[in-house]
Amino acid sequence: MSAVLDTHALIWFLNADPKLGAEAVAAIEAAATGDGAVVSAITPWEISMLVAKGRLALPYDAREWLTRNLERPGFVLHPLSIAVASGSNTLPPGFHGDPADRIIMATSRHLGLPLVTADRRILEYAGAGHLRVIDAAR
Repeated sequence: MSAVLDTHALIWFLNADPKLGAEAVAAIEAAATGDGAVVSAITPWEISMLVAKGRLALPYDAREWLTRNLERPGFVLHPLSIAVASGSNTLPPGFHGDPADRIIMATSRHLGLPLVTADRRILEYAGAGHLRVIDAAR
């Protein structure tokens, strides 16, 4: 089964960060060897923004890091389609307005795939039945 990766889950996976739990690693590896671990089109923007603001350090230029990692086998960059863009604005009530989170969640909902995330607000939102998730900390 495939899965959509929240931005931090992707970074943690690629950096072998111990914050990413064993269950989440297994889910991402299974997705990567199957249909591909899905990365939302907003994720490269979010990573580049975090680097530009000094909130994320990468071993080299963000564009090069993204290209090297997202063009290798096992990852699928999902485009920002009309369905995802409009779906990000019609999510069930109860979630904040962060556009990146909303687009990533809409991608997950549109594809019918679970979202790998450790974001407490998203996990709580999923607990209300609005989204399937895999807790990245587990």
